[in-house]
Amino acid sequence: MANPLDVSQSQRERLAFLELRAFFTGELRRGDIEARFGIKPAAASRDLSLYREIAPANLDYDQTSRCYRPSAEFKPVHEFHSERVLAWLLQGFGDGLDLGLKQATPCEGPGQLVRPDMAVLGAITRSMCAKKALRINYLSLSSGAKKREIVPVALADNGLRWHVRGYDRERQRFSDFVLTRIAKAQEIDGEVAESELLPADEQWARMVDMEIVPHPGIQFPKAVEADYAMEDGTLRIKTRAALAGYVLRRWGIDSSDDHRLDPASHHLWLRNPQTLYGVESASLAPGRDAVQKGRQ
Repeated sequence: MANPLDVSQSQRERLAFLELRAFFTGELRRGDIEARFGIKPAAASRDLSLYREIAPANLDYDQTSRCYRPSAEFKPVHEFHSERVLAWLLQGFGDGLDLGLKQATPCEGPGQLVRPDMAVLGAITRSMCAKKALRINYLSLSSGAKKREIVPVALADNGLRWHVRGYDRERQRFSDFVLTRIAKAQEIDGEVAESELLPADEQWARMVDMEIVPHPGIQFPKAVEADYAMEDGTLRIKTRAALAGYVLRRWGIDSSDDHRLDPASHHLWLRNPQTLYGVESASLAPGRDAVQKGRQ
């Protein structure tokens, strides 16, 4: 059996890509490798042959669709790190492989406390690509462990953890499910309805325009303007309604009508809070629940 490390770095990257694409999308074609790396068909065929030599039980060839699919015995050859895989899914590059490259300059961040299970993530992304439903074991803060049937339609990062946007068949609505709270995921046979797919999710389709300004209680607003490279004292953000509340909460943006929150901990204010009317995720925004309760 060939050793995946006994190849050039460029071929390691291609092998990592083809493995990652097969596992997380559920299908792989030679053309995927050609398009990603700009190589000739013969070179892509050699990569596929080498990978199948390294891991002969990992890929099955689907004669009908003329593509490779991950087998039931699939075991990754490469050690993929969750943050890199999620970056690949989000941005389409990086391929999830840690190449051990030295940093150009010292650079550190707060790190990630949340690391999703790759097997669960793979089941979710494959069902998403195939437009299939999933039966999941979900751990909820409000109702504990429960089996759910969902149709995953998108992944979303709220800055602290990842969510799966999906149609909840029990509640008959689109909802967010925390990725790390899904303990098990199994694909369900059968077609899904058009009403369960992403185009039917109105909160995902709706775009919200938010005008963010320094909190009126800040003594030196120019400092805040510099922090966020504001133009004319305003930062304009366009986001999906399904994600608006997460954006506002992540950056601690006071979303109350009368900027009532403490400017010491909320340097920013949503100048046009009316844009959140009808936005389901708005309840997550700082100061928004107080506004809603005051109107009841």
